[in-house]
Amino acid sequence: MVQWNCLLCNWNDEDTDNRGQVWILDQKLDQPMEEEAKRLRNMYKEKKFSALMILQLAFQSLGVVYGDLGTSPLYVFYNTFPDKIEDPEDIIGALSLIIYSLSLVPLLKYVFIVCRANDNGQGGTFALYSLLCRHANIMIIPNQDQTDEELTTYSRSIFPEKSFAARTKRWLEENAFKKTALLVLVLIGSCMVIGDGILTPAISVLSAVGGINVGHSMISNDVVVLVAVAILVGLFSMQHYGTDRVGWLFAPVVLIWFFLIGGIGIFNIWRYDSSVLKAFSPVYIYRYFKRGGKDSWTSLGGIMLSITGTEALFADLSHFPVASIQIAFTVIVFPCLLLAYSGQAAYLLKNPKCVGGAFYHSIPDKIYWPVFLVATAAAVVASQATISATFSLVKQALALGCFPRVKVIHTSKKFRNQIYIPDINWILMILCIAVTAGFKNQTQIGNASGTAVVIVMLVTTLLITLIMILVWRCHWTIVLIFTGLSLVVECTYFSAVLLKVNQGGWVPLVIAAAFFIIMYAWHYGTAKRYEFEVHSKVSMAWILGLGPSLGLVRVPGIGLVYTELASGVPNIFSHFITNLPAIHSVLVFVCVKYLPVHMVPEEERFLVKRIGPKNFHMFRCVARYGYQDLHKKDHQFEKKLFDNLLLFVRFESLMEGSSDSELSSLDGEEIDQSGNILFNNNGNTCHPNAGNTVSSEDSIVIVNSSLLANNTIRSYSQASCQIETDELEFLTACRDVGVVHILGNTAVKARRDSGLYKKITVDYIYAFLRKICRENSVIFNVPQESLLNVGQIMYV
Repeated sequence: MVQWNCLLCNWNDEDTDNRGQVWILDQKLDQPMEEEAKRLRNMYKEKKFSALMILQLAFQSLGVVYGDLGTSPLYVFYNTFPDKIEDPEDIIGALSLIIYSLSLVPLLKYVFIVCRANDNGQGGTFALYSLLCRHANIMIIPNQDQTDEELTTYSRSIFPEKSFAARTKRWLEENAFKKTALLVLVLIGSCMVIGDGILTPAISVLSAVGGINVGHSMISNDVVVLVAVAILVGLFSMQHYGTDRVGWLFAPVVLIWFFLIGGIGIFNIWRYDSSVLKAFSPVYIYRYFKRGGKDSWTSLGGIMLSITGTEALFADLSHFPVASIQIAFTVIVFPCLLLAYSGQAAYLLKNPKCVGGAFYHSIPDKIYWPVFLVATAAAVVASQATISATFSLVKQALALGCFPRVKVIHTSKKFRNQIYIPDINWILMILCIAVTAGFKNQTQIGNASGTAVVIVMLVTTLLITLIMILVWRCHWTIVLIFTGLSLVVECTYFSAVLLKVNQGGWVPLVIAAAFFIIMYAWHYGTAKRYEFEVHSKVSMAWILGLGPSLGLVRVPGIGLVYTELASGVPNIFSHFITNLPAIHSVLVFVCVKYLPVHMVPEEERFLVKRIGPKNFHMFRCVARYGYQDLHKKDHQFEKKLFDNLLLFVRFESLMEGSSDSELSSLDGEEIDQSGNILFNNNGNTCHPNAGNTVSSEDSIVIVNSSLLANNTIRSYSQASCQIETDELEFLTACRDVGVVHILGNTAVKARRDSGLYKKITVDYIYAFLRKICRENSVIFNVPQESLLNVGQIMYV
C-alpha cells in the first residue's frame, strides 16, 4: 500500500525571483515495496547470467579480450635473447620468470582483482577515474549536484566519518593540486594505452608475417615488412564495418590458436626436453640473475612482453561479465600459454642458435603453413582488440572533457560499446605503419611496447589502491600488501625497460607525450572556460528588471540556448539580448552534461525547471549522459526535450492547484534527503528514478507520466487547470512556429597578465584544437537551417 503525504519545505534558487516555499509530494512505503524499489535500483548494477550463458560468453571473450595476450609467444624469446643464448640454463631461468609473471600479473592481479574494480562492467583507466569521482569530490570541473547522485547507475559507498576511507577522501579533496595530480596520472595511463594501440598491431603482425622468412629464407626482410604494412592497411581500412560484422570469426580463430600453441608445446616438451618443467621452481629465477647480472636484468624487457595484452584485457571488459573472463583465462588461456612457452624453451635447449623466430622454428614441418595462417589471423585479432580498446578509451575521455570533439560512430545496433572513431583510426594507422616501416624488426618495437605496458600497469596499480580504500573499503593492511607486491613486480620491470629507452623504448614516450599535451591542454581550456561561465553568470535581479519582455520584442517560437551551466543564466545570454532587437517567446536553457557514470537510463535523462516567474516563459533543461552514451545518436532529442517540458508544466500546475485537504498531513520527518517521490497509476511501487524527472522551482521530483494520463490526483482547482491548459497551448503553438538552436561561438583567450605557460596552452594549443575539432552544432545534432551562433570572446 502507498500512503501519500504532501510536505512543505523552504527553497532558495538563483533561477527564481524571490524566496518562498514549495510543496513536495512524498510517500511512505511498506517494507515489501521498499525492497522492490531497492531491487529496481540495482537493475543497472548487476546482470544475472545462466551457467550456459557464462560459458558461451567465455568462449566469445577469447576473440575480443585475449588475442593480444595469446600472440605474445610469437616474439617473447626473441626479444629476451636478441643476440644469442650464452648458457642453456638461461632458458630455464627466463621460462621461470615467464611462468611467475603470468601467474602474478594477468592471473592473480588482473583477472581476479582488477577486473572486479569495473564501473558497472566498464574497464580502463577512465572507468576507474569515474568510479573514484563518484566516491570523492575530485573532478576538476565541478558540474555535479545532489540530483545526479540519485541515478540508478550512480552507485557509491558511504563510510563512517572517522574511517580510513573517510580520511583518504578528505586528503584527496583538500586541495586542487592533488586532484590535478590524479587527473595527470589518469591521462598518462590513457596515453600509454593509445601508444600500445599503435605498437601492438605493429609487433603482432610483423612477428606473424615473419614466418614467411623462416619458411623461405630466400625472402628478404623488406618483403616481410611490405606484407605486414599491407595487412595493417587492410586492418585499419575495415574498422568502419565494426567488430560485430566479423566478430563471429574471432573466437574460433583464437580458440584454434590456443589449442595449436598448447598442442605444439606438449609435442616439443615430449620430443626435445621434458626437464624444462623444473622452471616451475622459483629457484631458477635467483640463479638466472646471479649468473647473468646486468644482462639478465636487461632481458626483463623481453620477458615483460609475455604479459602484454593484460591492459587491453581490462580495457575491453565492457563486452563480457567478469565470470566469463575468469573462466576463459583459467581454463584455456593460462594453461595453453604455459605449455607454449615451455615447448619453445624445450626446443631452444636443443637448438639455442634458433632463438630468432623461435616460435616458427619449433613448429613441426607438416603443420607449418597451417599454423602460419592461423598465427597471421590471430595477430589481426590481437590488433583488433587493442584498436577497439583505444576507441573505447577515447570515447570515455571525450565524455569527461579530456579529449577534443571527434566523430564517434556506433557500428552495432546490438552492442552499444562497439564504436568507430575515424580520426583516431587513421592516426593510429599512419603511426603504426611508420613504426613498422621505420624499425623493420621486432626487437625495437618490442622494447617500445614493453615500456608502454609497464607504465599502464603502474598507473592501474595506483588507481586500484584508491579503489580498494574508497570503494571496497578494504583494511589498510590488505591494501598495503596488494600495493607493495604489485609495485615490487612492476617497478622491477620498469627499471629494466628504462635501460632500453635508447633502443626503441623512447617511441611510446614520444607518442604518449604528444597525446598528453592534447588531452591536458583540452581539459585545461575546458575547465578555464567553465570557470569563466560560472563567475560571469547573469544575475536574476537584472533579468527581472527587464520585465517579461526582457526588454525586447518576444517573437513566436522556441529558442534553445545551449550552455555548459546546470544552474544560473549564462553570460552569452546577456550578450545576445543586448545585440539583437527580438527574442523568442519561449526560452529553454539546455545543458548537455556528462556524468562520471557509464550510462544514464533514458527515463532519467532530463531535468526540467522554471526560471523566473511564469510570464517570462523561461525554462532550464539539463540532459544528462554517461561516458558510454552518445548524444549524436539521440535523433529525437528535441522531441523528448519538449515532451518533458510539457510534462513539467502539467505537474507544476497539478501541485499548485492541490486543495488544502490534500496538504493537511504535513510531516517534515517523512521526506527523504533528495525530495524524490514515487507513484504510478496502479499504486505499485517503482524505483524513485524510474519515471521522468522534473522540478518545480528548485525541488526535483520524479513522476510517472501515467499519473497525469490517468488523473491519479484530481483535486486541483478549475483555475489552475485553465492556467495549465493555456500554457500548454501556448508552448505547443510556439513549437509549431519553429525551434531555433542558439549556440555560443566563443573564442577563449588568456588574459594579458597571464603567465607564459597559460598563454601557450590557451592561445595556441587549445585554440588550435578548437579550430580542427568538430563544432558543437554537429555534436548536438543541430539542423543547420535552425542554428544561430552568437560570437563572444572569453578572457580566462
